Order: sequence, then C-alpha cells, then structure tokens
Amino acid sequence: MTLSAPRLDLTQLVDLPGSRRVRHSEVAMHGAVWDVHRDEVELDDGPASREYVHHTGAVAVLAVREDRGAPEIFVIRQYRHPIAAEDWEVPAGLLDVEGEPPVEAARRELAEEADLRAEHWEPLVSFTPSPGGLDETIHVFVATGLADVPESQRHAREGEEAGMPSGWVRLDDAVTAVLTGQVHNGPLMLSVLALHTRRS
Repeated sequence: MTLSAPRLDLTQLVDLPGSRRVRHSEVAMHGAVWDVHRDEVELDDGPASREYVHHTGAVAVLAVREDRGAPEIFVIRQYRHPIAAEDWEVPAGLLDVEGEPPVEAARRELAEEADLRAEHWEPLVSFTPSPGGLDETIHVFVATGLADVPESQRHAREGEEAGMPSGWVRLDDAVTAVLTGQVHNGPLMLSVLALHTRRS
C-alpha cells in the first residue's frame, strides 16, 4: 500500500464476487428485525471470526418532478434512534416480501411513505452501505411521471413513520446540502450525487 502501487484502469475497477470458505457459522443474536451472525472464515493469513448483521436488503426512491422548472426531489424527515436524530431521507424500505422484485418494493414504499405513484422507473445505483458489518444491498430507483395516491387508498402510517415532515427540494439545493454537511443520510447523499452527475 504505497506510492509504488500500480495504476489501475477503469476495466480493473470492478468488485470481485466470491466467498471465502466458512469453517463455522452461528446466529450470535436473534433480533426483532435482523439477526447477528458469527462466522469463522478462512482469510489469507488464517481463520478469523467475523460478526455481521444479516439484512434482507432495501430499496430507496428518488422521486423527481420538473413541472415547476428546475428538477425537485421528494424528501421526508424521520427519527432514527441509533443516531439519535431526525434525518432527511428519500422514501425507502426493506425487501421483506419474499420474491418481490426490488422495483415493486420501491413502488410500494413510494406509495406508503410519500402517497405518490410513478409512471416511469429507472435503476439509478445499487450499493452496500456498510460491508464490514452488514450484508445489506440498497437498490435506488428514479421515479418520474408522478401522481398523488387517492386519499381513500393511502397507507395508514404508524410508529417512526407517523407524522413525518416531508417536502420538495430543488436537486441543486440537495447537492449543496450534501456537500456542505447539512444532511448525512447515505441513500439520500449517494442518490442525489449520482443523479446530479448523470444529468451533468
């Protein structure tokens, strides 16, 4: 790991899938939503114990409107107990329905959290937010051609989702909020920067 390390080109900057041999695996803790697993895995310098959260995976939605001029995105503010903060996020949720394709989960979450439907869906980016400690992959979609869900069909929110503030923010302002440290939510930050880069 020095200045003499080789220069890589774009074709080499690709993640390599593949698991190391697991000598032993157990559930170290059963949780209400996720379990913590403990694996003894063979690494290059011998066996090592690794604990991680086994996660169902998730989706996030960047809902975009342009009917008022500059592109705007829909955001919600939700209390997140592990970080002791209400952070601005994009609509998101778990892949917790067996066999449900990620885009269908994204449709469901947009309707449940934002009371919105979309005509057009496009994959934006998929990422692993904390690969050292959990096996979650988050799939982000861009949703356009938006319309309100009729009031009679809206989801009744409860728990952390009850009474969440929400609103529309210009994409350029969201980029500024990310770069100046006003917001810290990973899916919001990555999706805003990815969409901004794609459009630029």
